[in-house]
Amino acid sequence: MDTARLMNMNSPMTIKAKKKSLRIILRQQKYLLLMVISFVIWILIFKYIPLWGWTMAFQEYKPWKPLTQQEWVGFKHFIELFHDPDFYRAMRNTLGMSLLGLLFGFPLPIILALLLNELRNKWFKRTVQTISYLPHFVSWVVVASIVFETLSPMGIVNRLLISLKIIKTPIVFMAEPRYFWWIVVFSDIWKEIGWNSIIFLAAMAGIDPELYEAATIDGASRVKKMWYITIPGIMPTIIVILVICIGHLINIGFERQFLLRTASTREVADVIDLYILNYGLGAGRFSFGTAAGVFKSVVSLT
Repeated sequence: MDTARLMNMNSPMTIKAKKKSLRIILRQQKYLLLMVISFVIWILIFKYIPLWGWTMAFQEYKPWKPLTQQEWVGFKHFIELFHDPDFYRAMRNTLGMSLLGLLFGFPLPIILALLLNELRNKWFKRTVQTISYLPHFVSWVVVASIVFETLSPMGIVNRLLISLKIIKTPIVFMAEPRYFWWIVVFSDIWKEIGWNSIIFLAAMAGIDPELYEAATIDGASRVKKMWYITIPGIMPTIIVILVICIGHLINIGFERQFLLRTASTREVADVIDLYILNYGLGAGRFSFGTAAGVFKSVVSLT
């Protein structure tokens, strides 16, 4: 039976039918394919062609020499990288802030989306959405200024803590290394929580309303409908976003750390991207910086 079925699948008639169905699909989706082509070209130009620059990590790159005349040094720069204590410090800071961001920054947009989805007053719902989205469009330069002003010794946070008699003297938050990771993480959450909740709200909009109607007839409360219908309905989206976030665990950028750090918090503020900027490009060690970037990309891919 299996042999006969396999021979039937490989028969000329079956292959011809498959080719015909493929032509039909291509003809039906030609406009979608044309739209995709531009994005494929963009990815090839800006994401794949630059991978040729990874060869610099295995060379003693000199900008004034053609790429074909560079001196090949093998894994020399990777060996230097793994013997540098500052690299491990930067790696520790990167993973520490990334894990805190994943632990607190990933579930909070889901919770916000669940709460917004339960609002029945459309005007209030849209107002809350707009307010939560707005910080996403503010640059990190402005956000850093707001954070410095808020957490300054005479800022609103210290005034509130003193008025509640929690502390007696102001705390210089921005000068304390132990607070730096938390400041960076929660500044990023405040800035992006509304924007990150959009995709979960979109996923909730695709849930069949008849499921909620049936649950209402069965006497389910709003909390039970949220737990047994909404969350399972968006679980595929949650899993996909979680996988993407884990892939970006080591690729957190440097803008937040660069703008929020001070002289006393530099030890806990340097991340991989800042390390590449300072010890690679800033020092003119292009091959060394490329080696660090290659390592970061390989870890992210893994």
